[in-house]
Order: sequence, then structure tokens, then C-alpha cells
Amino acid sequence: MKYVLLIYSNPDSWASLSAEQREGLARAHEDLSRELSEQGHLVSAAGLADPITSRTVSVRDDTTRTTDGPYAEAKEHLAGFYLVECDDIDQAIGYAARMPDAKYVAVEVRPVMDTSGLEM
Repeated sequence: MKYVLLIYSNPDSWASLSAEQREGLARAHEDLSRELSEQGHLVSAAGLADPITSRTVSVRDDTTRTTDGPYAEAKEHLAGFYLVECDDIDQAIGYAARMPDAKYVAVEVRPVMDTSGLEM
């Protein structure tokens, strides 16, 4: 089953990291990505651009509305993701716990729905 590991961050936690900690975070992601790839679990992974560059789109009464920034009014923002193929959610949680971001804000583990229907 596929799981998306959603990496959350916030400007305060990022600003509080030293250059050495930021480099360590990047190395830890490289190492984990390599391991997941070698084990055949990594489907895709990417960091996301700063939330200030995002746009939120909604359609009401056939009118498209666009607003700057993320939809949620929160300190935390979605910073990146891994899409992994795991045997079960416990295995996905184990990988999420190894992400360095889990020490600073959070990593959400969410099953990916099968395209055949809404089985959740």
C-alpha cells in the first residue's frame, strides 16, 4: 500500500536551526531517500517551495477565485513529502519517525487511496 509522508515545518523552527543543523537535516533526507530507494519503497519525494509562492484556488458559482498563500491560517506549512510503498502503516510510521523534521515540527502519515474508489 502507498503512504504519503507529509513533512511540516514553520518559519520559527527553521530559523532556530544552526547552519550545521540544517546541513544535518539535508544529509539525513539524502540518506533516508537513498535507503528507501535501494529497498524499493520510494515512489517519489520532493521538497516544496516557500508557502508565500503558493496560490489557493476555489470555484464558487462558476467563478474561479485565487488567493495568495496557503489555505490554512496556521504557523505550520507543508514543506515536502515522500510517497512510499510499505507493507503496512506501522512501517510507514517507522520511516516518518526517522525523518529529521519529526524532531522539530511533525510528519503526517496518510494512506493513499486506491484509484478504484473510496475505500477509506
